[in-house]
Amino acid sequence: MGRVSLFILDGFGVGAMKDCANVKPEDIYANTYLHLKESTDLNIPFLSKMGLNRLTHGEGRPMAAYGKSNLAHAGADTFMGHQELMGSKPAVPQKRFMKEVARDIKFSLIEMGFLVEHPFSDSPILLVNGSIVIGDNLESSPGNIINLICDLNQIQFEKACEVARAVRKCVDTSRVIVFGNKKTSVKKILAAARKLPTGQFGIDSPNAEVYGEGYQVMHLGYGVDYSRQFAHIAEMEGYPVYRIGKTADVIQAKGFSNPAVETASVLKSFLESYSNAEDNAIFLVNVQETDLAGHKQDSDWYRSVLEESDAFLEEFCSLLENDDLLIVTADHGNDPTIGHSNHTREQTPIFVMGNNVKPVSIGERETMADIAATMAEYMNLPSPEYGKSFLKEILITI
Repeated sequence: MGRVSLFILDGFGVGAMKDCANVKPEDIYANTYLHLKESTDLNIPFLSKMGLNRLTHGEGRPMAAYGKSNLAHAGADTFMGHQELMGSKPAVPQKRFMKEVARDIKFSLIEMGFLVEHPFSDSPILLVNGSIVIGDNLESSPGNIINLICDLNQIQFEKACEVARAVRKCVDTSRVIVFGNKKTSVKKILAAARKLPTGQFGIDSPNAEVYGEGYQVMHLGYGVDYSRQFAHIAEMEGYPVYRIGKTADVIQAKGFSNPAVETASVLKSFLESYSNAEDNAIFLVNVQETDLAGHKQDSDWYRSVLEESDAFLEEFCSLLENDDLLIVTADHGNDPTIGHSNHTREQTPIFVMGNNVKPVSIGERETMADIAATMAEYMNLPSPEYGKSFLKEILITI
């Protein structure tokens, strides 16, 4: 049994989805790859040879199996994109603010035996057991996320996650995020409370000193069943799962994790882990700086990260043994030239490499979950909840 690696270039889209005109009209002209190529001297020869040129310009003879995928999740979201990549079809969330949902959250938690208080008389922010502050996420689009920020000196993270699961049942927002640290305190958290003109009441997380060493986090998506995802299924069957980069935060598993952000650190961790891993190991790797460059609308930074990743992938492919499989893809787009700093709703590329892989087209997939289904079939695992495997289309038959 070979090792399987999923390498995600966060935000690397290859053209707007057809539904953008109706659901995200600001993205109808988005094309992260094409616009980077037009605005910089982008040079990614490895991915071009693997099938990127054929995929985007109909040119060249690909050396890998190649295709592209639509997003089945609503919008264009890193967390939801990764859930889809693991074999979920997330439900369509709603926009909700704390001022709408605080009452339901409060009474649900009280029924469970928790002490729930209003630390501010003019705010819907809640304080649970003197250790967890619940409010709107102030960093995301308004109404997308409810945050639970914890003083881990006062409560164990596992207990805070129990509270978060109860909140998840009360709200239909895209995400509920629970996170905390021992280096902060309830006093510091509450001192960072803010009200935004958008109607959000929440905590300015960076000012609450919650991030950095000792930080713990769990994301809970709307309509996501982790037990039916590829990573969970693999671990239940005894396969080691390594999460490196952003996957350590957004994919639920219990094995090795390294939430590195700097690209060089991500690539180094991947290479070191891969070199020493078991023959049936699974690697879920995310290069996040492409996405960060897109948010910053910095094409040159984006170009440099892509080129660094491209050079790494060419070297990495030489390490693939007979039964190893490498899949390179993305989770959405993030066109730095589009005129806004948000994710763009674009199709994502798929490239599959391995000694037993034919250089064929897998066409346009309906969902990124097809990747999870393909990995599961390759590892002889039960299928995830969602997705259709393309394994038989790409493997060389003997």
